[in-house]
Amino acid sequence: MGTDVAERIAILDYGSQYTQLIARRIREMHVYSEILPFDTTAAELAENPPKGIILSGGPNSVFAPGAPSVDPGVFRMGAPVLGICYGMQLMARELGGEVRPGESREYGKTVIDTDPGNDLFTGLPPSFTVWMSHGDMVSALPPGFKVSASSANCPYAAVRDESRRFYAIQFHPEVAHTQNGGAILSNFLFKVCGAAGKWKLDDWIDATVESLRGRIGCDEVVLGLSGGVDSSVVAVLLHRAIGDRLHCIFVDNGLLRFGEDVQVEKMFRDKLGMDLTVARAADRFYSALKGVEDPEAKRKIIGREFVNVFAEEARKFRHCRFLGQGTIYPDVIESSSSKNGPSHTIKSHHNVGGLPPDLKFELVEPLRDLFKDEVRAVGRVLGMDPELLDRQPFPGPGLGVRVLGEVTEEKVRLLRQADLRVQEEIRKLPFYKEIWQTFAVLLPVRTVGVMGDQRTYEYTCAVRSVDSVDAMTADWTRIPYETLAAISNRIINEVRGINRVVYDISSKPPATIEWE
Repeated sequence: MGTDVAERIAILDYGSQYTQLIARRIREMHVYSEILPFDTTAAELAENPPKGIILSGGPNSVFAPGAPSVDPGVFRMGAPVLGICYGMQLMARELGGEVRPGESREYGKTVIDTDPGNDLFTGLPPSFTVWMSHGDMVSALPPGFKVSASSANCPYAAVRDESRRFYAIQFHPEVAHTQNGGAILSNFLFKVCGAAGKWKLDDWIDATVESLRGRIGCDEVVLGLSGGVDSSVVAVLLHRAIGDRLHCIFVDNGLLRFGEDVQVEKMFRDKLGMDLTVARAADRFYSALKGVEDPEAKRKIIGREFVNVFAEEARKFRHCRFLGQGTIYPDVIESSSSKNGPSHTIKSHHNVGGLPPDLKFELVEPLRDLFKDEVRAVGRVLGMDPELLDRQPFPGPGLGVRVLGEVTEEKVRLLRQADLRVQEEIRKLPFYKEIWQTFAVLLPVRTVGVMGDQRTYEYTCAVRSVDSVDAMTADWTRIPYETLAAISNRIINEVRGINRVVYDISSKPPATIEWE
């Protein structure tokens, strides 16, 4: 049932786009939270009894055929329960109330009026703005419940049964649009559930290192090190746990950013003293990509060759029983989703990542309970280089999907040099750390230009920069004109082969962050 901690809040996931946000808000208050499939039974929860239970929102109607439900035993466990949106409707119907289909959806900001003497709203003003997102609504309360708040369109915006410590709200306290949302969650955690709020990442690190030592014993681990945040933090954690019995493999596919191979070697081999194998396979990747223009085909080729190169190197470590991976909590949650809503987490297989059958590793994923910001925080506690921890996301296929069309060594060289100039200029901005991603793209378009008295016919480079929270949606960054001018001037003047620079101002959706 997940991580064994002294106290935890169990969140049953009904498919809301905000479920992860609930978990993060709770962890920010130093209480461990865990997202579980909606059909987790009371018996399964009782294996590691939670301090409280939250039923999340979700996109379904409780009236829809096959709509996700809840084990009735959850309400007999004695733990406090908070239902949010869909979770409120589910709770009301399960406990004897009534829910009716809404005549129209209520979506957006709404002012609620609260009733006094209610633990969930202790210390809050009598009226404030919340974020609604629902179609159905509770029309009759279950026995023992009373109203906590109402709005113009929703007479039961919040309800409670204090004797059983059941609370339900029709709005979303976890989103920034809801005023006092953090205070509502805090009241549930500390006033209702009696949480102590002592969960810290420092304690998590100590417990994780001990757990890794216990599980791995005297065996060895092989790890595919990409140089990204997740795999780097995993490497440092594993190295702290088992020392030189960790074997890192870094595949140089020729599609890396400028100086990335040197940076990885200096950091992990020279500075941290890890056993690092660098597999230089650029020619192999370029050969496999020759003549290929389709983006999906390029991704598959790069992925296949990576696995082949990694497998060849991994076979050299004959005594390795484990494979380390940088899986993080959002990866785990997303893998448990289906078209019909959340389902049980897919189990990891011994033969992972498309590796050949002769490489049967057991998977070690020490970060699988952490969000991205928590992974970075762990890295800081471990004393890792801030420049590495604050790196922007980089696609698995590397520059192979930023060279549009056929990938050649010469095109990658041009793009790498252009991207270097982009990174150097963008890092000068005072809000650099707030930008999700900034990068250059080499277009398969040549244009006429003039340099001095000579005519040029060279490539076009696009610059892409986006602001995002989770990469699900993104808006283009409003980079100052002065910075854009500096980027353009440097690329055109310093990178021979590019004579035109354009800036991408499309958002996601409808565009994607990467061009391919």
